[in-house]
Amino acid sequence: MEIPAKYDALSVEDKWYSYWMKHNYFHSVPNEKEPYTIVIPPPNVTGVLHMGHMLNNTIQDVLIRRARLKGYNACWVPGMDHASIATEAKVVAKLKDEGINKSDLTREEFLKHAWDWTDKHGGIILEQLKKLGASCDWDRTKFTLDDDMSEAVIKVFVDLYKKGLIYRGYRMVNWDPEAKTTLSDEEVNYEEKQGKLFYISYKIEGSDETLTIATTRPETIFGDTAICINPTDERFSHLKGKKAIVPICNRVVPIIEDEYVDVEFGTGCLKVTPAHDENDKVLGDKHQLEVIDIFNDDASLNSYGLQFEGQDRFVARKNVAKELESLGILIKTENHLNKVGTSERTKAVIEPRLSDQWFLSMKGLAKPALEAVLETEDVKLFPKRFNNTYRHWMENVRDWNISRQLWWGQQIPAYYYGDAKEDFVVAETAEEALKLAQAKSGNASLTIGDLKQDEDVVDTWFSAWLWPISLFDGIRNPDNEEAKYYYPTNDLVTGPDILFFWVARMIVAGYEFKGEKPFNNVYLTGLVRDKQRRKMSKSLGNSPDALKLIEEFGADGVRVGLLLSSAAGNDLMFDEALCQQGKQFANKIWNAFRLIKGWEVSDTIKQPESSKISLEWFNAEFQRDLVQIDDHFSKYRISDALMTTYKLIWDNFCSWLLEMIKPNYGEPIDQETYNGAISIFENILRILHPFMPFLTEEIWQLIEERTPSQALIIADWPKIEEKDFSIISDFDYASEVISGIRKIRKDKNISFKESIDLSIIEHKNVTRDFDSVIIKLGNLSGISYVTNPVEASLSFIIRSNEYFIPMAGAVNVEDEIAKLTEELNYTEGFLKSVQKKLSNERFVNNAPDSVVASEKKKEADALAKIETIKSSLAGLQ
Repeated sequence: MEIPAKYDALSVEDKWYSYWMKHNYFHSVPNEKEPYTIVIPPPNVTGVLHMGHMLNNTIQDVLIRRARLKGYNACWVPGMDHASIATEAKVVAKLKDEGINKSDLTREEFLKHAWDWTDKHGGIILEQLKKLGASCDWDRTKFTLDDDMSEAVIKVFVDLYKKGLIYRGYRMVNWDPEAKTTLSDEEVNYEEKQGKLFYISYKIEGSDETLTIATTRPETIFGDTAICINPTDERFSHLKGKKAIVPICNRVVPIIEDEYVDVEFGTGCLKVTPAHDENDKVLGDKHQLEVIDIFNDDASLNSYGLQFEGQDRFVARKNVAKELESLGILIKTENHLNKVGTSERTKAVIEPRLSDQWFLSMKGLAKPALEAVLETEDVKLFPKRFNNTYRHWMENVRDWNISRQLWWGQQIPAYYYGDAKEDFVVAETAEEALKLAQAKSGNASLTIGDLKQDEDVVDTWFSAWLWPISLFDGIRNPDNEEAKYYYPTNDLVTGPDILFFWVARMIVAGYEFKGEKPFNNVYLTGLVRDKQRRKMSKSLGNSPDALKLIEEFGADGVRVGLLLSSAAGNDLMFDEALCQQGKQFANKIWNAFRLIKGWEVSDTIKQPESSKISLEWFNAEFQRDLVQIDDHFSKYRISDALMTTYKLIWDNFCSWLLEMIKPNYGEPIDQETYNGAISIFENILRILHPFMPFLTEEIWQLIEERTPSQALIIADWPKIEEKDFSIISDFDYASEVISGIRKIRKDKNISFKESIDLSIIEHKNVTRDFDSVIIKLGNLSGISYVTNPVEASLSFIIRSNEYFIPMAGAVNVEDEIAKLTEELNYTEGFLKSVQKKLSNERFVNNAPDSVVASEKKKEADALAKIETIKSSLAGLQ
């Protein structure tokens, strides 16, 4: 069979992925084997492949392919997340472009548009993952809004409500005015931003007195319902019991006292706006203040904003400041750096807002999940340092706001039947809700038409936290065969940025709904950054097109490039040069394969001793590295496992073994050595396959014709065997001798085609096992073991043992004498200059000790070198 001179990654990748899919190698069903299960962190249905996905899914594919080779029933379940906020925003924007407002549509009409968009754009990323080589069980692909998945979410909601863990509360929440929904605390990022501090004068009712407050948000004065002072602040003791007049709106508000006020901040007087600040809400409740909400749901001012009604909050801020200035009551402004909460999803500045929302009580639920990671270690985090982050979050967990003011998602199963706040029931279906409502109200004449379901949907993470359970229908049918077989799963690979959002909550759900952990290990990858350590993002334009990288360097090249610098938990500084390195590695292996397959094989030639010992050495080296690779995998040091494999192939196999066993030019190789080389190559392909699946399958199938049951993807991982590893250190010594011979050949311009002699002063610690290899790779006529130095020879020392190459016939004696004489003259001249400096008392007495010591070392080195040159010259004359 003719092997192409060049490895064509793109054609090979399409060919073998289609082959794997055709023969259903990725599919798993419960059987007698031990399962190995990974569930994909479901990418958003809105997503396209980026470098973070590439890294995360490459690692998962490495783990799942290795598990297949090790004989597990490997199951990698793919899927997508419906991403309520992101997807609804995309659909709303699309409709807006078409001249349609969401508010003009019914829920059903909007959801039809959302499903149309999902059908068109959803799943793009999963198709892209196939280009990377992801060997997911595509028959099991799930979507978090699939009917069965949604049923599980609703069932869990009802269950938790019945347990008293879900409740409805009127609370201060994080409001995203762009997405027009609440967010949980964990979905808010705090950034330091430069703003201004506005000093505003308020009149005291019934007098000419004024007080000054300092605020970063003058537009919120329309919601002021009190001024607060610290009771211990003597500066304002005269204001106790009085009232102030809020500027522009002229509302009269009480001046209250509370030690909450920081006498050092601003002026010491605090404006209280209970509807728009969490701490002000606490003050408002304590002092029974009026609550005035001044914003619409898009954070524009409502009618309380008077002439500023309809203006965006930031526009209103500038205009209110101008108005205050024109009234002569804006005393001054100062630059002020403060932390501003922004939406993780839309990047909009968060608005604190009072709202009726659904909450999940987390404190009790978190306890088993906290113990599982930090006490029993039933769930292990890699790297372990993330335990501290996990502890902090879980020990300080707050109730989870699980309702979102959206239509795309699972609609909250609460049904209202009356006007009172408590006139609602929670049930899985409207029919069940009707029975509950009739019983609760005592009104048997209620109909389904009298029920109104809550408009909100549950937080997307509320479906995602069930992912490892609901994928196997473990919520609806907890005792089904697949749930019992595949759950708990083995490894979870994800980023540390969602350790709390997703990982911790899945552990909580596992113990609450299954009574056990959802997975054994969590491998936390780092973030992919550019060479300047910046996080990759579309806005910075520093994120390469993932598919173009695959096109240029091949999927295997990109996989290697990503993994070579991706230590567990540490950020990856991505550089396309790494992918080029991966591509070069693929070419190196391809060329090695072509070399072997290009040898003529003879079954009549006896195996040379040099080949026999070489194969023994490499098999020992392979076994030692195999143990190390398995150890790296057990500690989730995937990058280290690849690097060990890389060095084994590049250095030991390509650079040494192939040179040691290859036949002389124009001669055949013996059958035994050839078979040994092929066996070794197949073992190499087995351990390399998880990292470079396409290249390895291509070569595997080219080595000999294979049936589908003999494909590499389902071959056996090499077995660990007992070996005498002393042969490795013996070879290491021999390789140094070979390098010494090659250096002398190069330095003395002795042709590598010219056979030379080598002598060694015999020592007990010198093994002769590799003499045949040294003779072959050094192109020696033989090796002599002597008791005395060989005269008229070139010498080198390896680990205190001295080797000699007779110069007779090896070098031109006259040229060598001339060369050594020139070197002797130069060194003697250098010695004189150093000694002159050292004989100068002023230099010796005044120069730093380190400088004098350096000169003395130069003198000693020069003397030693002169002695060596003279000795060499004496041997030549």
